[in-house]
Amino acid sequence: MTTRRCDGLGVLAVAGLVLVTTGCGIRATTVPVDVGPAPSRVTCDTPVPTPSGGSGVQGFRATLELVCGSQLVGVEKVVPVPEKRPAKEPVVLVAQALLEALERTPTGEERDAGFSTGVPTGLGAVAPRAGDPAGTLRLSRRPEDLPPVALAQIVCTFASSEAVLPDAGPVVLGGPDADPPRSFECTDAVRTRPEAASTLGEIVRPGTPRTPSTTPSPSRTP
Repeated sequence: MTTRRCDGLGVLAVAGLVLVTTGCGIRATTVPVDVGPAPSRVTCDTPVPTPSGGSGVQGFRATLELVCGSQLVGVEKVVPVPEKRPAKEPVVLVAQALLEALERTPTGEERDAGFSTGVPTGLGAVAPRAGDPAGTLRLSRRPEDLPPVALAQIVCTFASSEAVLPDAGPVVLGGPDADPPRSFECTDAVRTRPEAASTLGEIVRPGTPRTPSTTPSPSRTP
């Protein structure tokens, strides 16, 4: 009669090949066990911006708010000026350029570091309507119809641009219709949890002063 050994030496001898469970007090099973994907770690290291000199493309430096590790992280880039310029207002042109930059898929280096964007393609900046409060920017879609992450990226990117927001305070956004614009702030809470940010800001009426935010804003760029 052959005796099966299930002591420590026997287990170690076969652990690298096949785990023999019969006769050792463990019932064999053919049901696969899903333990989930292997844990990954993102660095969120911001790449060095590529100089625009010699490329023949007009552009300006700006800080774009991208998503990394479920938070917003500012990435300095050279943003090209839009080739199609439907508007003449400098503020609208800068806003359009920033939107197009946010829509682009991050570079391979940025994706490797964990960066992504939630801003949908085809989003545009349009001129404010007659009677809008000073500093209003309107989008081709209503802000409340955008995903929270996308709106958070747009608000914080606009807030860091002196060309779009010369003075400290909330970003005033509206949609393409006649609905009154609303104010949105880039706070630490929005940057930390952009997926939970509210997409419905406070209504801003003509003559209503913009109250400066008490939350320190990220470094501002032209």
